Order: sequence, then structure tokens, then C-alpha cells
Amino acid sequence: MARIGTTDLDVLPLNLGGNVFGWTADEQASFAVLDAFVEGGGSFVDTADVYSEWGDGHEGGESEATIGRWMAARGNRSDVVVATKVGKLSTRRGTSRAVVRAAIDDSLKRLGTDYVDLYYAHEDDQDTPLEETVAALGEVVADGKARYVAASNFTPGRLAEALRIADDLGVARFVALQPHYNLVHRGDYEGPLQELAVREGLGVLPYSSLASGFLTGKYRDGAPAVDSPRAGSAGRYLDDRGRRVLAALDAVAAAHGTSVTAVSLAWLRVQPGVVAPIASARSVDQLPDLLAGARLELADDEITALSDVAA
Repeated sequence: MARIGTTDLDVLPLNLGGNVFGWTADEQASFAVLDAFVEGGGSFVDTADVYSEWGDGHEGGESEATIGRWMAARGNRSDVVVATKVGKLSTRRGTSRAVVRAAIDDSLKRLGTDYVDLYYAHEDDQDTPLEETVAALGEVVADGKARYVAASNFTPGRLAEALRIADDLGVARFVALQPHYNLVHRGDYEGPLQELAVREGLGVLPYSSLASGFLTGKYRDGAPAVDSPRAGSAGRYLDDRGRRVLAALDAVAAAHGTSVTAVSLAWLRVQPGVVAPIASARSVDQLPDLLAGARLELADDEITALSDVAA
């Protein structure tokens, strides 16, 4: 188990991404994935109010509502660590006090609960004073509607400022960070942001942990076309560097008798500050490799070799 920053939340080091629930995974498939995740030792589920507003006929909140119905059906709310976000939904845009207060109530209603474990500012709202955002999120915690608050898509400077403001105001400070980070996308996190996260004891929960599926190894030269909304994004990594990364992943996976997916997650899991990579599964058969990645222990030379080939 791994602890999220300075919280008392101990989780399997895999954060199940909920962006697919109610979208590419219908309710039956979503429930099956969630059931299998819990049976496999997982408890930490990530969602957002904006998931999946982009889908045909969707208005946002579909993922939260699906997770809420699953928790109600299973009666397991106290066993699940739920994270959701505010800031990107078109009808609840930004992180002003008014939006935050309305959005948390909307999310709680959809989730069928009176609190979430982790509540993110989904992005840095530069149109709202940071003091207002930090104070509003602090109110959510003070009101008992969230146990902790966190940040996603913040620069090092703005994140440091938000932490300082929280301390000055005496309100709940961010305990976790959700950056875009994986073996082939490293520049957003490694460096000042990573140094800040480690220094401040933030739990880092990277999104796009598998680079839109590229780090599963299924996007290769000559491979059959993959039916996935992420295929185009994954394909951009298939250059000379990407091919070298896949070859290195193949070698480590073969040495451990496991999958490229598991190795990719295992590498990410041991990077400084990282607690639990976020990865999603549209079907139960995608889940074993994710769970394996939460437990696979790589040798130091394997971690170094992967880091070097992907530099």
C-alpha cells in the first residue's frame, strides 16, 4: 500500500481512471471493471465533473453518476477512495468561490455521497484570484464535503503560491498533484515541479500514465489498427525514440514474464513523489496488467535503463 502525501489515505499504488465510465464503457462494463478492481485489491477511483461532456449527447457528470450508482449498488462507499475535480465543465467553468461551492454539491449528488476523499482544482484558473480559489477549496474541506484538496495542471510557481496562500489563510492546503507524466512524456513534471512536490510532501498521481495507450505496446509499426478514441494521440509517439522505448520495455517485460503495460506503470510508480499512477480500463480484460503494474518490482538497473532510453 502507498500513502497519498500527508493524508491518512492508504491505497494500492494504482488510481483507476474513471474517464471511460459512462462513455466508452457502458454501465454494465463499468460496474464489472470497478468490481474487478476492488477484488484485485484496489480502492482508489479518479473522476471529474467534466467526464464525459465531450461524448455525443453528454452533458458531463456521466462518470460520477456511474460510480455513484455502483457504490450504492455495492454499499461500499466507505471502502472506496473517491477523487473528483472542478474547473473544466462548461457549465461550471473555473474555480471561483461560486463555481466551487455549486460544483461540489453537484458532484456529491451524482456520486450519491456526502463527501469525497480528494477534490481537485482540475486546472489553474488564471481568471480567478488564487486566494479566492484556495479559500473556496478550504471551505469545502471545512464544510466536510471533501477530506482533502489537490491540484492538477499547475505550474511550479503557481502551485508554490497556492501552498503559501493556504498556509497564510490557515485553510486546507493541496496534498496531492496530478500532472501529465509517463515514460515518454517527462518534461511537464521532471524538474522544478517534481522538486516542489517532493519538498512539500505532495502525493503525485500522474495522468496519461500509459501515454494514451502507447505504453501498452499495442501501437507499433505494422500492428493492426486499434479501435480506440486515443489511437491518434498514441500514434504520435511512434518515432525512433518511441521504438527504442518499446524495445527496452519488451526486454524488461520478457525478463519478468509480464506485460509492457505493467512495466510502464512499475517504472512510473517509483519515480520521486509518485504514489499511484492513473490508468483506465474499458473492460475487465484490460485490468490484470494494470494491477500487475501496481505490484511489479523492477531492478535498479532496469529502472535506469528505461529512464535513459526514454530521455
